[in-house]
Amino acid sequence: MSTVSQAMLLSFGGLDSVFNTDFLVLAGGAGGGSFGGGGAGGYRTSYSTSGAGSAAESKVNVTINTNYTVTVGGGGPGGAAPNRGTSGSDSVFSSITSTGGGGGGAFATGSATGLTGGSGGGGGTDSGSPFTGRPGGNGTANQGTGGGSGVTGGSAGGGGGGANNAGINATANTGGNGGAGLASSITGSSVTRGGGGGGGGLSTAGTGGSGGGGAGARPAVSFAQNGSGNQGAGGGGGYNNTGGNGGSGVVILRYPNGYTITNPGGGLTFSTSTSGSDKITTFTAGTGNIQFGV
Repeated sequence: MSTVSQAMLLSFGGLDSVFNTDFLVLAGGAGGGSFGGGGAGGYRTSYSTSGAGSAAESKVNVTINTNYTVTVGGGGPGGAAPNRGTSGSDSVFSSITSTGGGGGGAFATGSATGLTGGSGGGGGTDSGSPFTGRPGGNGTANQGTGGGSGVTGGSAGGGGGGANNAGINATANTGGNGGAGLASSITGSSVTRGGGGGGGGLSTAGTGGSGGGGAGARPAVSFAQNGSGNQGAGGGGGYNNTGGNGGSGVVILRYPNGYTITNPGGGLTFSTSTSGSDKITTFTAGTGNIQFGV
C-alpha cells in the first residue's frame, strides 16, 4: 500500500471514503377526488421489491463529505366536489426520484378520469348526460400501479392504485377498493407502505389498501379518510363530496455502522436507529442536503 493510500485509510478510521447505501424512496400519496380514491406515491427501493412487483434497484454509490439532496414529498389535498384530488409531491434521494401519486377522479365532466402518478388515481363519473364511468390513471413503470375505473350511472368511484396492486374497479353502487401497498424490512422490521385510497360508493365505500390507504365515503354515513402519513398512501374518494388527503412520503437510508449522516443546512426532520451491523436513517419531512461522514 502506498503512503497516500495508508494516510487515506487512517484518516477515515479504516472506512472507505466511497461506499454503497440502500434506500427506500416513497413519494407523497394523492388526495382522493370527489369520487375516485387517490393513488399511492411512487415506491423505489434497493432493499426489496420495488413498486408494481419490479426488481430491487442498485444501491446508490456515495462519497463522504459530499452533499446529496433529500426531499420528502407531501401528500396531495383531497378534492372538494366537483374536483379531482391533488396529486402527491415527489420524494428524492440523490439521483433517485419517486413520483407523487395521481389524484382521484371527480363526479364532473372533464375531470372524472383519475390522474397518472407513481400509482394512478381511481376514476370517477362524467356528470354529463348520461353519467359515464371513467378510467383510473396509470401508474409509473417500476414505481406503482394503475387506478380502478368509476362506474357508469354515477354511483361509485374506482380505487386508487397501490404500490403492489392496482386499484379495483367500482361496481354498481360499490366503490372500488384501494390497491395494496408493499412490505419492506429496510428498517429491521417489516412495514407495509403505499396503499391506495378506496373509492366512494352509494351503498358501499371502497376500503383503503394495506399500507395506510384511506377508505372512501358513503353519502350521509361516512366521510372519506386520509391516507396515512409517511406511508405515501392515497386518500379515500368522496361521494360527490370532499376526498381524503394523501399521506406524506418517506426516505429511508440503510448504510454501514461506522458512518454518520448530518444535515448541514437544516431543513430535514430525521432519526437514526441501528439494526445489526447497519444504521438506518429515516427522513419524515422537509428538504435539504445531507452528508455522510465517519
